Amino acid sequence: MANTQELCNSFKTDNMAGNIALGTDTLNAALYLATATINKSTTAYTATGEVTGTNYVAGGVAVTTANPPALDGDTAHFTPSAPIVYSNVTLSTAFDAVLLYRATGLNAVSVHTFSSQTVTAGDFTLTMPTDDGTTGLIRLT
Repeated sequence: MANTQELCNSFKTDNMAGNIALGTDTLNAALYLATATINKSTTAYTATGEVTGTNYVAGGVAVTTANPPALDGDTAHFTPSAPIVYSNVTLSTAFDAVLLYRATGLNAVSVHTFSSQTVTAGDFTLTMPTDDGTTGLIRLT
């Protein structure tokens, strides 16, 4: 089992069908255990494999999406406009992935991985990259 960083296949079709509007729709970010399996085949938010712990709410946290998608050359890009913060959490089982998903409908957008972590009574913050065609969090070429 392993989490894999990728755009979710269902997001690609949802995006083309107009079912997801990055920058307008409310997105959430849920954390997943290092032993979970979320990847491009993930179609929707699931509690299976999600972390549990003190002050962590199932489904994760809301993502600040004030920036609309933009075009840089031939690359469309979107990055949340603020870091994603899980405040004062204790997550004692190792986790290494976050799933971005649409809050309404629970449509999966993307999986992002990082080194395995645990947190004890602290904030866990995912800092966002520069929003451009080279480093934006979500890029379509």
